Amino acid sequence: MATWILPPEVSLWIQSLASVLHATHSWRLTPLLAGMLFARGRRTITSWLRAGELSDDYQGYYYFLGALGRKVKSLAGVLLQLAVQTIHPGERVLFAIDDTPTKRYGPDVQGAGIHHNPTPGPAEQKYVYGHVWVTLSWVVRHTMWGTIGLPLLACLYVRRVNMPDLPRRLGVKFQTKLEQAAGLVEWLAGWLKYLGKTLWVVVDGAYVKTPFLKRALKVGATVIGRLRKDAALWSLPEPIAPGQRGRGRPRKYGAQRISLAERAGYARGWERGTFTLYGEPMRVCYKTFLATYKPAGGMIRVVIVREEGVAWRAYMCTDPKATVGAILEAVADRSAIEQNFHDLKEVHGVGQQQLRNYWANIAAYHLTMWLHTLIELWAWAKRHKDLVDRSASPWDDETRRPSHTDRRNALRRLCLENDFQRQAAAASSNRKITRLWSRLLKLAV
Repeated sequence: MATWILPPEVSLWIQSLASVLHATHSWRLTPLLAGMLFARGRRTITSWLRAGELSDDYQGYYYFLGALGRKVKSLAGVLLQLAVQTIHPGERVLFAIDDTPTKRYGPDVQGAGIHHNPTPGPAEQKYVYGHVWVTLSWVVRHTMWGTIGLPLLACLYVRRVNMPDLPRRLGVKFQTKLEQAAGLVEWLAGWLKYLGKTLWVVVDGAYVKTPFLKRALKVGATVIGRLRKDAALWSLPEPIAPGQRGRGRPRKYGAQRISLAERAGYARGWERGTFTLYGEPMRVCYKTFLATYKPAGGMIRVVIVREEGVAWRAYMCTDPKATVGAILEAVADRSAIEQNFHDLKEVHGVGQQQLRNYWANIAAYHLTMWLHTLIELWAWAKRHKDLVDRSASPWDDETRRPSHTDRRNALRRLCLENDFQRQAAAASSNRKITRLWSRLLKLAV
């Protein structure tokens, strides 16, 4: 077994996560995550085990993944607490929810099916075979590096037509993506109750529907999302004068239908404002008004945005008192979860683990998410020069923010340096050996 010397804070975080697991196999979490950190090539489970020198006990780690998959909610809750302790949240905490597919190959992969491909590419592949993950990420803003996403928890979406292929002993029940997303918000509200902060959740337009909005609003979350251009909006109900209320409940929705296309087509009513979007101040042309929306159960704030050469877009917020700047900034910050999906697939190789068991697949996906988040937490307070050295790349911009790959490589480099220092303390080393080690270290990471 490799004894990688992880930084003290990272080791402590992993031990906190492992405390949720049974003592008979909780010790496996640290060496497995260390193996994931140093894995190279195609990120299969075997590459994790080889990097951590865990091949002699490979069967035990495969069984460990199956047990870990049933405990992901508890571990994600501990990771959320660690993240809140490391990054102080403001008055409003913003989370993003979206789904992404991971391609799979081979028969008998539990939970896999044929899904619509959101990125068909040049080959125009409309469908993809694999898993679909409804994922929750905490969206935070770094003072120097802008918006960063911290993935925490996900649900594996299995189509109803594929449910009979799952063994009954797994105890898996069919849920739509909207129901899974609502469950994530309910889980989140339970863990954040002690903070006393305002919970905001930004979603894609596909989630702005009754099954999700009703449950999210019930736990006190504010939802921001994109509206369809033909969304069924209604005017505000007429106010009732004191002493003139009749029989029955007062109207909850207005009597006049509101057309977003007509509102966007009017030449009057447009305003301009400067907001911080995607890390830069941007001048935005917008309209905003209040309306009632039945999927949201009442009044919402609508913001229509118009850009030159781009068709207008409409967004909604379930908090009528929310400002236009806060809504548009939340919509822009949703790009952090898209960057998470890119990093999880390209940097950590999510979906390449070649597992068939349902719970093992869930464990593998969450381990890659948690490793991503642990790396970001470790690098949060680090200086730019501690994370990346672009002196060997004069064509690159030295001030460019460190990518997730840069932060991962910085953590790997620190672990290797700690290992070298430990070995050098036990044996004499001259200047040439030290210089050679420094060159090999740069090539390795």
